[in-house]
Amino acid sequence: MSKKMLGDMMRQAQKLQAEMQKMQEEAKTKTVEATAGGGMVTVVANGGGELVSIKIEKDVVNPDDVDMLQDLILAAANEALRRAQQMVNEEMSKLTMGLQIPGMGGLGNMFGK
Repeated sequence: MSKKMLGDMMRQAQKLQAEMQKMQEEAKTKTVEATAGGGMVTVVANGGGELVSIKIEKDVVNPDDVDMLQDLILAAANEALRRAQQMVNEEMSKLTMGLQIPGMGGLGNMFGK
């Protein structure tokens, strides 16, 4: 491989990495929503893997059944985070045109995976 070809490949890789970092920053401003218990608990997460808000309807708050409320919150939170990961993976796939590039970031790295 010639030095010119290697240099071109390195420039393309650096450009792709910069575009991916930009996309990851933009993903932090995008949100997804998930509900549990027929809409009794709603959780919003962003593309940075953070929970943005949790809404709990008064009707589901029962001091005698705290376990159910905890389960609903966990279900909605996990689904919101799953959807956020899926959203970022789809954006990343568009950027890389479906290529799987090891070590090039992605939501897994944002979540510490």
